[in-house]
Amino acid sequence: MSSWKSAKAKRVQKALEQMGWRVKRQKGSHKTLERDGYEDYVFSFHDGDEIGPKMMARIAKKTGLKPEDL
Repeated sequence: MSSWKSAKAKRVQKALEQMGWRVKRQKGSHKTLERDGYEDYVFSFHDGDEIGPKMMARIAKKTGLKPEDL
């Protein structure tokens, strides 16, 4: 069972920004985020999109996000 719950994309992006991720560039809804020590991550969700637990786990694996960061 995953420890992740669904969350709105806007909330996830805000949590990533508080962790030190910043928008490097944007084209439409595709935002390329950057942070020292990590590869760039393409965050391609609209603000109102609901991100499910499986996708949240994938985002966490690439970005270092933890459930308590939300």
